[in-house]
Amino acid sequence: MANIGVYVELKEDKSKKSNKEAISLAKKSGKNVYAIIFTNNLDQHLDELKGVKKIIQIKDQDLFYQPDYYSDTISNIIKDFNLNDLIGICSAQGKDLFPRIAAKTDASLVNDCIDIDFENNLITKPVFAGRLLTKIRVEDEFKMYTIRPNVFPVHASDSEEEPEVITKELNKIELKTRIKEIVKSDSKKIDLTEADIIISGGRGMKEKENFKMLEEIAKLLNAGVGASRAAVDAGFATSDMQVGQTGKVVNPKLYIACGISGAIQHFAGMKTSKVIVAINKDSEAPIFKKADYGIVGDLFKVVPLLKKELEKIYTE
Repeated sequence: MANIGVYVELKEDKSKKSNKEAISLAKKSGKNVYAIIFTNNLDQHLDELKGVKKIIQIKDQDLFYQPDYYSDTISNIIKDFNLNDLIGICSAQGKDLFPRIAAKTDASLVNDCIDIDFENNLITKPVFAGRLLTKIRVEDEFKMYTIRPNVFPVHASDSEEEPEVITKELNKIELKTRIKEIVKSDSKKIDLTEADIIISGGRGMKEKENFKMLEEIAKLLNAGVGASRAAVDAGFATSDMQVGQTGKVVNPKLYIACGISGAIQHFAGMKTSKVIVAINKDSEAPIFKKADYGIVGDLFKVVPLLKKELEKIYTE
């Protein structure tokens, strides 16, 4: 039977929700699943790795992400274990790491996949800022994919078999590039790319202080707070909140757009949301043509009413 690898991406040794999606997708392939994880604390990740054939644990005193170390280590694992495919998350790290592995292994790489048909080697992904979907057939012996978060279903494992754990050391080759520091956002926000609910504000928010209204609703819904580029450029929101063609591509179950006109650049970043709700006082705003539900009204009246109704549900 062929083998498929899944790179389990961690952030401060905590697993990302989309790792479960990647593992479920790998199991669907019908191949032996090999989970590749860089951690010294494997026990805390074993629940999400149920059902895989083997866990390849990379240990080291310092597992701070260095792309040369990680790419060389994974490339060697691919060869040693004869992997036919490798799946990861289409994240900032995934976009940096996977092209390096592809170069080392002479592999085909398709980023931002929203569907993978393993039987026919067909991959579906958005192109032209999400305006079109394309299908790509990959015939190479070794194939790599990064998947868009919140797209693929997660299935509980019904396997009782304990995975075999194989421990490897980090390959510390000579660094061509070195990451010295990763600067974190001051706020402890939910990662927008993995959020199930997002409430976003645009230029219509008028000023930075008004985003507190959205943050209050986000707290009730356990949602992420996003922003349009216009709001970021105006200084109302930080760049890590930006959704759109030049920001983050998100795929929540619910996207609430407040004071956002709905320009194509913003729509490209959230068009795959399951349900889109728009609040805007301009009845001709383009966002209403794309929204599942629309409220024509002053957001400074509508949003407080929304908060009041949500409080009845979530605080009683």
